[in-house]
Amino acid sequence: MGASAEFVSWMREQFAPLGAAVSDSTFFGGRAFKYHGQQFAWVIGSTLYLRVGDATRAEFEAEGAAPFSYETKKGTVLVRKFYTAPEFLLDDPEQMLVWARKAIAAAE
Repeated sequence: MGASAEFVSWMREQFAPLGAAVSDSTFFGGRAFKYHGQQFAWVIGSTLYLRVGDATRAEFEAEGAAPFSYETKKGTVLVRKFYTAPEFLLDDPEQMLVWARKAIAAAE
């Protein structure tokens, strides 16, 4: 599934306060968002995934976020570096930036 053009455009607006260091490009059929060249977010369809690290994984899980996953012939593969963005972020631009900065820190 590719990235929803409308959702990607909206995410560009959400991340705009982070400045000119934010860019996006295609990534495995979705859109990757980068800060100074380091990928911190990913959009597949209309789902935002944020980069997590050991310091933030528990916080994401406490908010009900789940790791990116895909199916293979051998079963489900979990990509524990990217988790779904907690739902409340989509309604709170200020918190979206707080969590985006956490994702940027995890990517560094």
